[in-house]
Amino acid sequence: MFGNYNNVLQFIQSMEMYKILGAQKVVIYKNNCSHLMEKVLKFYMEEGTVEIIPWPINSYLKVSSKWHFMQDGTHIGYYGQITALNDCIYRNMRRSKFVVLNDADEIILPLKHPDWKTMMSSLQEQNPGTGIFLFENHIFPYTVSTDVFNISSWNTVPGVNILQHVHREPDRKEVINPRKMIIDPRKVIQTSVHSVLRAYGNSVNVPMDVALIYHCRVPLQGNLPRESLIRDTTLWRYNSSLIMNVNKVLYQTVL
Repeated sequence: MFGNYNNVLQFIQSMEMYKILGAQKVVIYKNNCSHLMEKVLKFYMEEGTVEIIPWPINSYLKVSSKWHFMQDGTHIGYYGQITALNDCIYRNMRRSKFVVLNDADEIILPLKHPDWKTMMSSLQEQNPGTGIFLFENHIFPYTVSTDVFNISSWNTVPGVNILQHVHREPDRKEVINPRKMIIDPRKVIQTSVHSVLRAYGNSVNVPMDVALIYHCRVPLQGNLPRESLIRDTTLWRYNSSLIMNVNKVLYQTVL
């Protein structure tokens, strides 16, 4: 979390989705964020959901907020994301059955199961000896929206309302969709962002009909007309509990 992060609504929605899907703890590597976001983080820390790892990396290195950092005179890319991911694995190696490695604008959405626990039981049964499960990233651009779930009290909260963004970009023939992971932390020695570099046991690419990453962000294929996008309302399966839970948090923090 860096760059005076202030995408408050989407962050709360992601947190509540993670909890619905079965997360018991969310670890955030925090460089900085807005004052409003601080209030939300304090709420989640007091609730026991969030653990903050202070990440003042820019006090020690010249950091880049981009991947291609070598050309701009900086020392390390993307606020040391790879270091944070590896730290997270080792920090949780003895206390978590699984660790999900993704960003706050990404949600691994099961299509065949109600939550992560049942999905992972099934995936482990089908793939014995596997400790790394890779899920395909799909962009749901926040430039394309629907009027459904236009909740008036949410309009005053800074950030994106993910329930209004249910159109995903189609695959491109020449581009392989990156993947994010759910891992058994005891089986991983070293990770990168989209794959594990050294591990005990196997990796498996989870098919898209089992789960996909809902990634709500700026478009990658911004020139596509709306009719070329794929309407995918998987997220709406969770809408009633998500809205109720988000409202509870908002009324205690923001509204």
